[in-house]
Amino acid sequence: MYKKLITHKSKVKVVSGMSLLLTISSTTLGQVAIDGQLRGRGEVRNGTGTLRPVTYDAAAFISQRTRLNFNYKWTRLNFRASIQDVRVWGQDASTISMADGNRLTVHEAWADVILSNKKDSTFKSSPFEFLSTKLGRQEIVYDDARLLGNLDWLQQGRRHDAVILKLVQKGWQIDLGAAFNQNTDAFNYNGTYYTPANINATVKDSKGNLVNTPTGLIPLVNASGLSSKNGSPAFNGPISTNAATQNYKSFEYLYVAKGFNKLKLSGLFFMDQFAKYRLDSVANSAGSDAAYVYGRRFNQKGTNNRFTTGLFLTAPIGSKTQWMLNASAYYQGGKDRDGLDLSAYMATFSIGYNRALFNYSIGLDYLSGNDASTPTTENRRFDPLYGTPHKFWGLMDYFYAGTGAPVGGLSNPFAKIKYSSKNKRFVSNLDYHYFAFANDRLDAAGNPLKAYLGSEIDFINSYTLNKITAVELGLAYLAATRSMEYAKGVTPNSTKLNNTWAYLQINIKPDFLSK
Repeated sequence: MYKKLITHKSKVKVVSGMSLLLTISSTTLGQVAIDGQLRGRGEVRNGTGTLRPVTYDAAAFISQRTRLNFNYKWTRLNFRASIQDVRVWGQDASTISMADGNRLTVHEAWADVILSNKKDSTFKSSPFEFLSTKLGRQEIVYDDARLLGNLDWLQQGRRHDAVILKLVQKGWQIDLGAAFNQNTDAFNYNGTYYTPANINATVKDSKGNLVNTPTGLIPLVNASGLSSKNGSPAFNGPISTNAATQNYKSFEYLYVAKGFNKLKLSGLFFMDQFAKYRLDSVANSAGSDAAYVYGRRFNQKGTNNRFTTGLFLTAPIGSKTQWMLNASAYYQGGKDRDGLDLSAYMATFSIGYNRALFNYSIGLDYLSGNDASTPTTENRRFDPLYGTPHKFWGLMDYFYAGTGAPVGGLSNPFAKIKYSSKNKRFVSNLDYHYFAFANDRLDAAGNPLKAYLGSEIDFINSYTLNKITAVELGLAYLAATRSMEYAKGVTPNSTKLNNTWAYLQINIKPDFLSK
């Protein structure tokens, strides 16, 4: 009994000592914050992301994101580390196995070193109002997150390994960012060739034999799961949104923004580079006869360079700022991931009106695509970079999300209504999207396709239970046309045109050091 009492007192002293240490650190050196997130989401997918084949039933599952965030703030430094685990309930197929896959990751790990700050008197000399360098794994978000965003809807989110020089001076914000990717730091590695995807350890060769995936090769696989010259790249998980076939090798960007009273104007010049590849095959003699693994080998010198540039504007209208205008226009050129000549553009426009507890908005998004006369050496499809497509082009993620975008581009007029209760605890959104090809397309017989792809209605309701817990219910319905089958690249007359989606989500975000 006495030994147990001593042990208990010792633990109390240790905990008290840690609390005192955190208090001293917060007052003399910096501020420490530790918070977390547990976000569980149950979904019923009945044609989400792409049209549902006539022989398929609805799918249901529960996914979960768990994050632990450590934040430190000092006059000379901001630091953040975020560890996350993302999984689907039951996917380990065991309640005792340790071999549950590699799902625990570092979502963020960055330091923002403050070099100049005129608002901080501890700086003896500050040539700029604010200047810092942020380096490490980080989310990159600008403007409305259309081109650069953290894609928070996805349980895993989006992040980049990058460095950003951030300057604020006389109302101007100027950011310079860069990233450089490599697979390994091994000694005697040949050049800086980069295999831009996570690849499965094994693949079926052209004869169906299961073999190890050749080193440095992204295998090409047909609809039957066999390696094929004319197949599609096979990955261990998606690389990015818009059905990207490879991750960037590097990028550089310049972002400039300036406020004029309540108006904000910003400009972006973003350049990303992609590794060049050649088609290759590796013979396999493990089976009864000769077979091959076909794929893309990324061992070519140089890169395919793409650039995206444009302007974003947000401006209130009228003295009471009840009206709000948002507009943007971007051009994309250079070479795409596959080395095709690229010339594409995007234009967006919306106007919103606030009245009492309601917000009304209408707008149009237009993203260029290829038409029937586009040469095979050219690409006119706009790629919205590394943004948040779920936010803009329908919550059912038919466009520019994981399953890609229509070859013919997209024209998307929309209308939205939002209601917020007086205490802001309850929010309800009702959105309507009209989807159509931006450019003329032909069917398999060479006849013109109807431009209209379908309409989507999204109904989302959220309620804040307390300061750390919120629940959300979402319902969505898509009425598609047969043209949507061509837009999604599926066999004509093989799918159901009425598709639905529903989800229920709970989001818990505790602050562990708050009282």
